Amino acid sequence: MSGQLHGKVALVAGATRGAGRGIAVELGAAGATVYGTGRSTRAQRSDYDRPETIEDTAELVTRAGGNGIAVQVDHTDPEQVRELVRRIEAEQGRLDILINDLGGENLMDWHKPIWEQDLAKGLQRLRVGIEAHMITSHFALALLSKRPGGLVVELTDGTAEVHEQYYRSEGGAFFDIVKVAAHRLARAQGEELEKHGGTAVSLTPGWLRSEMMLELFGVTEENWRESATAPEGFGISESPQFVGRAVVALATDPEVARWNKESLSSGQLAKAYGFTDADGSQPDAWRYVLEVEWPGNPGSPDDYR
Repeated sequence: MSGQLHGKVALVAGATRGAGRGIAVELGAAGATVYGTGRSTRAQRSDYDRPETIEDTAELVTRAGGNGIAVQVDHTDPEQVRELVRRIEAEQGRLDILINDLGGENLMDWHKPIWEQDLAKGLQRLRVGIEAHMITSHFALALLSKRPGGLVVELTDGTAEVHEQYYRSEGGAFFDIVKVAAHRLARAQGEELEKHGGTAVSLTPGWLRSEMMLELFGVTEENWRESATAPEGFGISESPQFVGRAVVALATDPEVARWNKESLSSGQLAKAYGFTDADGSQPDAWRYVLEVEWPGNPGSPDDYR
């Protein structure tokens, strides 16, 4: 898909690491100009306290063939987001793609009922995972809606089908509400954008081999299958490149409006569009979760790659 997005402008809100970085780089590989935002810079770390920076992401975008532009933004601050969109309009005159990938994964409070969870962390999770998405859309969609063909992608964790069947108890109530809200926000934006020729969807990767996850299991992207501590389900995991390719497939599809208001997964879109992960496989993590892992049925992750 090299060059297919030449002339297109994307904003990836939350591009420092993980899915956001993978999406930004793949958009760059397709030729897009990508504004990648985050709070972690080479001069200042965010509360994630990790080494990845938005400058690194911008360089990877440019190296892949696009034009990467790093902007430090806290998306819970409306004035910072307003200025970001003003800058995009002044410099580019357009916005074609918005990726809302603001999740607050550093705020997890694992396996606790709501009355035992850290309330401050939980409320911040709502601010980052819901409020910041809506602030960003409030300003960005005013620009994106000026041209037909705009695309909004709300990143989440789990499909609408998964969330209808299961409560995400591993992360608790705050986590569950944030991830379900992404589907409804995509629905709302899809309703409002379709009269302007735009499309909005929610999209989930599978078990993502993010920088944090690789570090947790003591492996790299090159030897991830060799982890001695990862559970069997890690065998269905995917690289950030995979969800990036899912976004590019949507962004380059002239009939993308057929997906408007839908809940999608990287594995589902791989089957629909024919793209693969970096290793040539098509991992379908959420189908594995629904059919094997969570019901406790027999099956191997390898059968779903």
